Amino acid sequence: MTIRVIIVDDQAMVRAGFAALLSAQADIDVAGEAPDGRQGVALARSVHPDVVLMDVRMPELDGLSAAREILDPPPGVVHRPKVLMLTTFDIDDYVYEALRAGASGFLLKDAPPADLISAVRVVASGEALLAPSVTRRLIADFVQQRPAPRRDPALRLNGLTPRETEVLELIARGLSNQEIAGHLVVAEQTVKTHIGRVLAKLDLRDRAQAVIFAYEAGVVRPGDGG
Repeated sequence: MTIRVIIVDDQAMVRAGFAALLSAQADIDVAGEAPDGRQGVALARSVHPDVVLMDVRMPELDGLSAAREILDPPPGVVHRPKVLMLTTFDIDDYVYEALRAGASGFLLKDAPPADLISAVRVVASGEALLAPSVTRRLIADFVQQRPAPRRDPALRLNGLTPRETEVLELIARGLSNQEIAGHLVVAEQTVKTHIGRVLAKLDLRDRAQAVIFAYEAGVVRPGDGG
């Protein structure tokens, strides 16, 4: 299956470089480019990509706001692509908010080309959180610095079974499906089933939101070993 991607970045050279790299892959099709968030939202709604590569800082509409519009569309808009944020460490605050809004992960803009290609495939598959160890540290830092959410997420844990809570903890510690299966001594398909139930019961979009929820609910805490 071909993965349709759009690139939203205000730097023409960045867009051109990413487009050339991704277009060279047999399973990836670059369906369009946009120089700002506003045009990025419009492009996403018109070409229905599988993955949106979204820069954080852009004119007209920043990447965070654009991601929110794409991931929480108005009535009548049913297509919701995966959003992969492009960032540098000096603006992690924006990335944290983007993950809470439903972005599937993030990629450092100076990452090796192979990482970009892999990131697009991982995010498109929905099977795993991109760069889980880095994402985990980022989320832990910001959950530690911020006040608790208005709604106590710990109350929502009551609907999970002990095994589902354990799976949520392992997700938050950055383990892949295969690693969770090995830890629990179960089949990988069983892990996928547990994860599906966790996301459904907690009304979460994907693993990125599950990691954030686990920290906010106290399932894991900043500084815990992982």
